[in-house]
Amino acid sequence: MPSAIPVISVVGKSDAGKTTLLIKLLPELKRRGYRVATVKHDTHGFDIDRPGKDTWRHAEAGADVVVISSPAKVAFIEKVAAELPLDAIAGRIQNVDLIITEGYKRGDKPKIEVHRQAVGGELLCTADELLAVATDEPLAIDAPCYDLDDAAGLVDLIEIKILAPAGRLRRP
Repeated sequence: MPSAIPVISVVGKSDAGKTTLLIKLLPELKRRGYRVATVKHDTHGFDIDRPGKDTWRHAEAGADVVVISSPAKVAFIEKVAAELPLDAIAGRIQNVDLIITEGYKRGDKPKIEVHRQAVGGELLCTADELLAVATDEPLAIDAPCYDLDDAAGLVDLIEIKILAPAGRLRRP
């Protein structure tokens, strides 16, 4: 029986290409038969409801949790007093093989750091925090390094290091 859903985080400096890498990984994971959830960390806050729409009106009237559902999608909007820890968010996600976050660079989950020469500077993470680095330049670090376009190689690593140990490997 599979264990808890594994979580990995795609991290990097602003404009390094975190979203770009994540959307390269998703089709490769899907091609291999995995169900994947993503969590985007936004330190600046966000609004999913548009003022005047029904769900916004429900929340304005006092609902603490608002759910909007259709035949193809469901969304839960919950007011929280403080930011939820990633484990609390991940605990609410079901029916997937893997959760990939964009962000949570200070979290305790295995990380793929995106590093671009044009953005420069030191890595955000230490080698022991990293599952891998996706980069466009050679780096002297004791962690696996992959080209920014090597989604297949990164997914191979995710299968070996993350999915197989969690009992969630989809192929032999």
